[in-house]
This record gives sequence, C-alpha cells and structure tokens, in this order.
Amino acid sequence: MDFLIESLLSALGLVFAADPDVVHAVWTSLYTSVTATIFAAVVAIPAGVGIGLGRFPGRRAILTGLNTMMALPTVVVGLVLFGFFSRQGPLGSLGLLFTPMALIAGQLVLATPIVANYTVAAVTGADPRIMPTALTLGAGRTRAVWQLLLEIRFGIIAAVVAGFGRVIAEVGVAMMLGGNIRGYTRTMTTAIALETSKGEFAFGLALGIVLIAVALMVNLFLNLLQQH
Repeated sequence: MDFLIESLLSALGLVFAADPDVVHAVWTSLYTSVTATIFAAVVAIPAGVGIGLGRFPGRRAILTGLNTMMALPTVVVGLVLFGFFSRQGPLGSLGLLFTPMALIAGQLVLATPIVANYTVAAVTGADPRIMPTALTLGAGRTRAVWQLLLEIRFGIIAAVVAGFGRVIAEVGVAMMLGGNIRGYTRTMTTAIALETSKGEFAFGLALGIVLIAVALMVNLFLNLLQQH
C-alpha cells in the first residue's frame, strides 16, 4: 500500500510540475488523435449520410463491413499499415513509418468506421418526415439533407466523439507505426507500456491519470449529447 501511495504522489507531482516527457506524450496523443478524428469525420460523415439515406444494392454488405471494421484489433491495423509504410512496401518511398503521420493514418483507419456507423444510426433514427417536408416546401436535395443534418447534429457530434475516444486510448497502432520514439512519436499509451516495463511505475501512473481524465471528459460530453 505504501508503494501505491508513494507512486500516486510522485505521479501527481509529475503531472502538476508539467514534466517535459509527460507533456510531450500528452501533446502527441492529443495532436494525432484530434487530427485523425477530423479527417475521419470529413470522410465518414458524408459516407454515413449517403448510406443511411440510400437504398442500393450492396448496402447491407457495406454495413456489415463497417461493423466488422469497428471490431478490428488495433495490432492487425498496425500490421497491415506497417506493410504499406515499410521500406519494401508500396508507400515506403514516402518515409512515413515511425512518424506522426503514420500514427494519424492508423488512427484514421480505426476512427472512420465508428464515425460512419454512428452517423448511419443517427440518420436512420431521425424522423422520416424531415426530408420530404423540406422538399415539399421547395428546398432542393442539398438543402433538405442539410436540414436533416441540423436535426441530427447531436448524433453527428456523438459519432465524432466516439471516434476520438477510440483512437486516444489505443496502443497497437501507435506502437507499431510510431515506434514509441521519445520526443517524437511517443504517446500516452505507448509511454505507459514502456515506462511500466522499465519499472518507472510513477511515470506510467502519471500518464494514466491524464489519460483517464481525458477519457472521462470525452464520456461525460458524450453522455450529455445522448441526453439531448
């Protein structure tokens, strides 16, 4: 018990003293996760709206594929992208492996199906009279879709938040594509794994406290949206 108390106090000291290694790991995690989530939203929200509104051959297969991608192990995503970004891979000449851009690419793959699925759920769960009413009142197709998005905006925001929550806490992609390079690609999760294995329990605990705080804020925000 004394060890846990001492470690907790040391961890809090590192957090409140803004230890440079802690700050950089937190910044790298937030920067890559937010960037990947923004890109995922740009791709997945229009796709989710199209799938939710459309009635076309193959729609069920696409939905099944999105559901499957939501459950993909992060190490599998990291392994596949590692093959693409490695020196012998088709994208090896770009030199992306073990860079923040590789982290963002991996997190983008993880976040996109989540944002798309949540968007589809929001669209299919909306009042079916919204678009016909808008069209009847003289709105064009684009304006009617925009009106639908305004009505389901809380569901769309929840989709983006859920995507961010998925990538901020993952470790497989970050470890395999980022390489856990100190001061460059080390994230909160990879630093926790490394420092704890080295016996630096207080340092890992400090990052764990920050990660839990971020996850708590994300979930509180998501719960507030769900209440709406």
